[in-house]
Amino acid sequence: ETHGISFRIQISVKELLDTDVLLKLLFHLPVNYPSTLPDISVNSGQLTRAQCMDVKDKLLEQAKKHLSEPMVHDLILWVQQHLKDVIKQSATVCSEKTTLSKGTEDGIWMLLLHLDHMRAKAKYVKTVEKWASNLRLTGRLMFMGKIILILLQGDRSSIKEYLILQKTSKVDVDSSGKKCKEKMMSVLCETEVQSQHKRFQTFEIKEYSTLEELQKEFETAGLRTLFLEFVLPLFK
Repeated sequence: ETHGISFRIQISVKELLDTDVLLKLLFHLPVNYPSTLPDISVNSGQLTRAQCMDVKDKLLEQAKKHLSEPMVHDLILWVQQHLKDVIKQSATVCSEKTTLSKGTEDGIWMLLLHLDHMRAKAKYVKTVEKWASNLRLTGRLMFMGKIILILLQGDRSSIKEYLILQKTSKVDVDSSGKKCKEKMMSVLCETEVQSQHKRFQTFEIKEYSTLEELQKEFETAGLRTLFLEFVLPLFK
């Protein structure tokens, strides 16, 4: 009633060379939907990021034709019928064998976010934990004085999905106690995980009493450069 709903739909589409393409579609329907267009995210292990973006753009074009009327079902039917046309200009779909051997199309990525504040801290933390778990992201939610950082690692598509949720969901409350979206978040860094970076195995919430403790957390993970370039300036 206050911030709309987000949900994921997974569909299988018969594609080129009779290969089934698994599409994961994330819809965020704002409160005034269908008078307002939904936010849409498209992911698939068998399509490139560019192809997924093409599909998303075409879906939004179709959504504009259905403005002011329920449209999700129509969009699902449309993508099932037209996926081949949308991506035939792009690179050929990866074979199942290639997909399995490569893992994810875009490798493992890392995201570092800076939050200005958390008024409803307990609820906010619980929401971040839930998103990280659902998207199979690992990393840290870090508190050091007034500095709040979120460090995430995982599939690039999941990282993108997390960003959509963080920007479009009402995760906090304003000064009057009313639910509000995160408007004071900044993306400090988004990059592919390199060989010198240690992979986090879990997602944990941590509080640090000194800057040295926080720095040690980054250095242990092979992220000293990341700390010096993006985190340290926040304390100056």
